[in-house]
Parts: sequence; C-alpha cells; structure tokens
Amino acid sequence: MLVLSRKVNEKIRIGADIVISIVAVSDTQIKIGIEAPTSIKILRDELYENIKFVNKQAAEVLRDVKPPADLTSLKINKRDGND
Repeated sequence: MLVLSRKVNEKIRIGADIVISIVAVSDTQIKIGIEAPTSIKILRDELYENIKFVNKQAAEVLRDVKPPADLTSLKINKRDGND
C-alpha cells in the first residue's frame, strides 16, 4: 500500500484520468473529491462489501433452483433478422 501525506487542496493523480483531491480535514474526518471517468465505479468499501455479500447469497439461491423438466414450454422470442 502506498501511503502519502497531503494537505487541503493538494491532489493525487492515478494514471492519466483519475484525480483525488483533499477537500477538507477536521479532527475526525477527511473529505476527498474524486474525478474519474463515468465508466469507473467508485464505491465506499462498506457498500462494495455489502454488494459482494448480497450477490453471493443470490448465487447460492439460484444454484438451488431447478429448471423445468420440459423446456419446450418456455417461450423464446426469435428475431427474424429484419430489425
């Protein structure tokens, strides 16, 4: 892990298109601003861990779901190539 010291209004650059700015510092909190392309998801770690946990639970439930024995009863939309 890289550990850097920064002051308010100083920045850290990650690659060419991600900039982390120190916005404010108090006794109990540091506020940071992150500039990044919209294609990059930025999440707080506790949200990321929660999403990972929920996805794992959903995968376990789906693993136990059995498909119907007669798959011919399923309706499938087929494209005719004229779209």
